[in-house]
Amino acid sequence: MRHLEFYEVDVPIHNTSRTLHGVHVFTGKASSADEALARAHQVYDAAFAARQAGLEVPGQQDGGWGARGARDGWELDWSAAKAGRWSNPNDWTRKKPYEL
Repeated sequence: MRHLEFYEVDVPIHNTSRTLHGVHVFTGKASSADEALARAHQVYDAAFAARQAGLEVPGQQDGGWGARGARDGWELDWSAAKAGRWSNPNDWTRKKPYEL
């Protein structure tokens, strides 16, 4: 059986006029960064296709992957997407900056 871990896929996004931009974040279980990238792309394509067809956007799929924010007029730059193991910013084992 494959060992699955949580991954994060960050995909740069911009509106069609390129005046607004940001990052669309996907998370879910995968066995590698390559698989995580493929799953994120797959769920986004499914969500966008459903939206274009006037259907309900699919919910969360196997491994926790899902895409609820498919919007017309926004483009994702999959060639610049980055995938890596997810690091919980609230994990108590992470070092925190010293605070007074």
